[in-house]
Amino acid sequence: MTTTRLDSAPVGKRPAWLDAVAKYRRPHTGRSIAQIVTTVGPYLLLWVAMVVLAKYSIWLSLLLTPIAAGFLIRAFIISHDCGHGGFFRSRRANTITGTLTSLLVFTPYEQWRHEHAQHHATGGDLDNRGIGDIATMTVAEYAAASRWTRFRYRLHRSPWVLFTIGPMIQFMILQRFSRRKMSSREHWSIWQTNAMIAGMVAPMWLLLGPKTYFAIQMPTMAIACAVGVWLFYVQHQFEGVYWARHDEWKFEKGAVDGSSFYKLPRLLQWITGSIGYHHIHHLSPNIPNYNLEKCYRENPMFQNVKHITLRSSLRSLRFRLWDEEAGQLVGYSAVGAYRKRHGIGVRTKSPA
Repeated sequence: MTTTRLDSAPVGKRPAWLDAVAKYRRPHTGRSIAQIVTTVGPYLLLWVAMVVLAKYSIWLSLLLTPIAAGFLIRAFIISHDCGHGGFFRSRRANTITGTLTSLLVFTPYEQWRHEHAQHHATGGDLDNRGIGDIATMTVAEYAAASRWTRFRYRLHRSPWVLFTIGPMIQFMILQRFSRRKMSSREHWSIWQTNAMIAGMVAPMWLLLGPKTYFAIQMPTMAIACAVGVWLFYVQHQFEGVYWARHDEWKFEKGAVDGSSFYKLPRLLQWITGSIGYHHIHHLSPNIPNYNLEKCYRENPMFQNVKHITLRSSLRSLRFRLWDEEAGQLVGYSAVGAYRKRHGIGVRTKSPA
């Protein structure tokens, strides 16, 4: 895999990529507002249209579900940009906008922002996995794990769970509860979001009835959440991805070689807020989504990376574990070979 050499700046000198991304970090207030209007506006209009169609047939309203899900994904990208402080210059504007757009996907803005920042700070670091990322065990860890741990891991990593009920469980259920290790600000974010969700859903229940509300909301959420998790998965689980132990880990390589350049068709790129330029996003998270493609086109240093397409990204589904010895993602079949090499679970013959 051909990679960029962003980590090759002499000691004591400013890396070239820092100067390259500087001008793209400046948000444009007009473009940001326009993006909110052209994202949240159509989503709300589609909701109204689905409610009207549901009076005649719920199946008619479901025809609009994939389109509404697309705008919901785009709304979450806005929240995501606000969380990185890159959508508006004003921190307050980012917080208000991020809170409201994340509410559309039932996500506690402050808690998610904090967790996602940790993900960015440790991308590709094997010794700092498990915070805001897709759970990934090494071959050695899996081989040494109990049967119950292996079963749970395989269940979680199964595409039938990871991209179907898994996202809904995460967004609709798990995000409703705080955990002990969270800060007081994260706890408050979760309970505040729960209260806002109740204030948003209760009137809809009374107006539409729970049956109609769920028939519209749940399919829309299911599609948006599944696509969102797929994007997150393929951005860090692909052939040639970079992982390293903390002592050898480098931020630049974790960003560029640990994140994919997902080359999507123009419509899908628009819906996903150009998040496919993920290697640039991880280098400089506060670049607004509408500046990512421009940054890529105008800087050759970011173009010398292998890209993945919709078709080639499907190969990522076969990856399950990280093989430290081979330095690559592998399937479960690698576990047997690992055990054999290391004599794990291999019975030796008794001397005659």
